[in-house]
Amino acid sequence: MSRPFSEIRQHPHRRRAWLAALAASATAAAVVLPIAPAVAAPTDPPGAFSTADISGSPVSPFAAYRIPALASVGGGVVLAAWDGRPGSAADSPNPNSIVMKRSTDGGQTWGPLSTVRAGVTTSPKSGFSDPSFVYDAVAGKVFLFSVYSKDQGFGGSTFGNDDANRQVISAQVSESDDAGVTWSEPRLITSVVKPGTSTTSPVAGDVRSMFASSGEGIQLHYGAHAGRLIQQFAGDVRQADGTNAIQAYSVYSDDHGATWQRGQFAGTRMDENKVVELSDGRVLLNSRDNAGGGYRKVAVSTDGGVTYGPVSQDTELPDPTNNASITRVFPDAPSGSPESKMLLFTNTASQLARSNLTARVSCDDGATWPFARQLNAGFSGYSTATRLSPGQFGVLYESSASTAMNFARFDDAWLNAACDGVSTLSKLTIAGARTDTARDLSASPYAAGEALPYAFTVSNHGSAASTIAPTSGNFSPLVPSGAGNCRYIGLAGGASYTCSSPRHTVTAGEVSRGYAVPDTTWSASGDSSGATRVLGLPVALQGGIQAGAATIGTAAISGERSDGERDVTSSPYAAGDQVAYTFRVTNTGTATVSVVPTAGAFSPFLPSGAGNCRYTALAPGASYVCSTPKHTVTAAEAAQGYFVPDTSWTVTGPSGSASGRVLGSPVRLS
Repeated sequence: MSRPFSEIRQHPHRRRAWLAALAASATAAAVVLPIAPAVAAPTDPPGAFSTADISGSPVSPFAAYRIPALASVGGGVVLAAWDGRPGSAADSPNPNSIVMKRSTDGGQTWGPLSTVRAGVTTSPKSGFSDPSFVYDAVAGKVFLFSVYSKDQGFGGSTFGNDDANRQVISAQVSESDDAGVTWSEPRLITSVVKPGTSTTSPVAGDVRSMFASSGEGIQLHYGAHAGRLIQQFAGDVRQADGTNAIQAYSVYSDDHGATWQRGQFAGTRMDENKVVELSDGRVLLNSRDNAGGGYRKVAVSTDGGVTYGPVSQDTELPDPTNNASITRVFPDAPSGSPESKMLLFTNTASQLARSNLTARVSCDDGATWPFARQLNAGFSGYSTATRLSPGQFGVLYESSASTAMNFARFDDAWLNAACDGVSTLSKLTIAGARTDTARDLSASPYAAGEALPYAFTVSNHGSAASTIAPTSGNFSPLVPSGAGNCRYIGLAGGASYTCSSPRHTVTAGEVSRGYAVPDTTWSASGDSSGATRVLGLPVALQGGIQAGAATIGTAAISGERSDGERDVTSSPYAAGDQVAYTFRVTNTGTATVSVVPTAGAFSPFLPSGAGNCRYTALAPGASYVCSTPKHTVTAAEAAQGYFVPDTSWTVTGPSGSASGRVLGSPVRLS
């Protein structure tokens, strides 16, 4: 649904060189930022990419196609749905239908067009619009959410939730237990998602109008809410002061879709929104800004989507007020692993128009988005992405204003994303973690000579079996031959294994600096690149140290090398070279805080002086990016081929101060 609004927006400093000129301006009312070009055209290597119009031109009785939904439901079956709109491309209450195509070979070929939910064009008219799938992998069922309209759409609906009232917009959910071959009759859940029975005397919390955000919902994998199904909604909600605000909210089920519950409303001026599960079980909400703020809005839930914390702009994700998609790169990765932190985001990366459809990859639960590839240079509307099978992604998107649905299919290699701690050999990924997590490092730090237990998880994301073998590393046992080595002969496509026998002997130098870096090399059959080096996240050996993205007080801190375009293999860093680095800090709390770096091998970085990364009054939900620091490479770092960003910070708020040490992912130098 398209609803234009405008608002003044704020811009913190950006980490990209192409935004340096904007850094001097704290606010802008009508500034349009240049957009970073994609790394390569779709057909360029690495990897494989294809795209095709799977809808064809609209056929009678439809004049237009809009609003894509996409889901992979196991066994190679992929469902693609969209609105079939008769007479025009209008939103509801146009008597729209939901049509669908089904693939049984992972999106390579598609069956005929069918109508799943049929609108009625004769009086009294009715329609179904804005489809979204939610796949329950546990129960083997798929759900289809949509608007059910009669005489009014989103703009004209009245308060109340009586489905018999033709002035009330309604919500339906249908389900299939045979992978989309057949569907149940629509079940109306308007009373759940549209609270408030009075049409004339609404109270705070009543919803005048709503719709399910189109595309795809999720199922949680981790923690207390594992198995929960979540579908996002947007509603026009009555506020305590008598005004209305467009807000986002989750609708969820803990009983495999038998019943649905509504979460609390989040933010303002947030309509089409999506969620993704993070590596620790939190849920990240990502929404378009219907005020035209130019960037995606984000918030985080710690209770499985029931409530969300402060809302902020993600200034690495420009957006022209369009629907977008966010999903996990490795949906089945173990919680907390580097793989589990990788996210895929698709949208039209422009603030000017619906064009430049781009896929971005985050290595750190969405804190930063360093990798981008262009899916489509020209017009692109709504997009929705899903994991088709191990090693393959699909993106369904509007490739014209109202007449075509294109399906892009690509492998993981095409994304060209290299996250520290996740190394890809052909179509395999390797991640690792310390296994004695119950050990209290403050009370019982590691000493020199101790054996640190560690586990490697290796996943084959291709379709063919592969043999993988570690060839060197600072662990024993690890390499063939002998008992306990981590070699696997003939790892099947889609399979994973965990090798938990390795031990690392802690050195005196590691004890002195407080951490160890897992440093290994691996090879895989069918991979022509030879052995690949894998640098794991630093492992803390004493208390008070966090690795990767860290939280101190209410400040979430992460960082990355800024000159990511430099190929360190062909152009390695030497001693004395400077490495540009960027820190991103977000206030996840409800009070304004001061954030001050207190130690770290970067300059400028510490107060005082220009370019330091201090922020004296960071508002709740706000973020800032500090892109001035540079690290001078030492001879020892150049010899070992990496350095570890090792910094300390103090965060001060009304309730006091918190201090901590943060270890970033190892930065490759060669």
